Amino acid sequence: MACQKGKEEKRRIVLASGTFDLLHLGHIRYLEEAKKAGGKNVELIVIVARDSTVEKRKGFKPVMSENQRRALVEALKVVDEAVLGYKDFDIGKVIEMIKPDVIAVGHDQEGVERMIRGYVREKELNIKIVKISKFGEDELSSSSEIKRKIIEHFRR
Repeated sequence: MACQKGKEEKRRIVLASGTFDLLHLGHIRYLEEAKKAGGKNVELIVIVARDSTVEKRKGFKPVMSENQRRALVEALKVVDEAVLGYKDFDIGKVIEMIKPDVIAVGHDQEGVERMIRGYVREKELNIKIVKISKFGEDELSSSSEIKRKIIEHFRR
């Protein structure tokens, strides 16, 4: 059998995205499941939303700055690379730049999921789109719930 040195199998790319404000266990599980969705030999690239994008889409600024959120996400063992999104949110630009094999969307990303599916369909791209389910009913599995609990705690 001939040895094929130097010929490395192409890694599949999984793309995930989010705000990742007040990083919590739900974020970790989402990213773990996103990476699993790509199969073997996978690279997980995460797009972290810009502060301006979060404010425009959610109506409020994140607690942590975009650079801190990106650095925290990239420090996670499951993540191969974390990058900030474009200042002018454009899902098509992101897909063209990253060229993912799989795009993972979170259970709470309905609007983003619609945009991605529309773009992939319109451009006739061979990209698998997977929706990652919510993990458990733990009250601290969302940044909003964490903020609410902090406020309640300090009102006492």
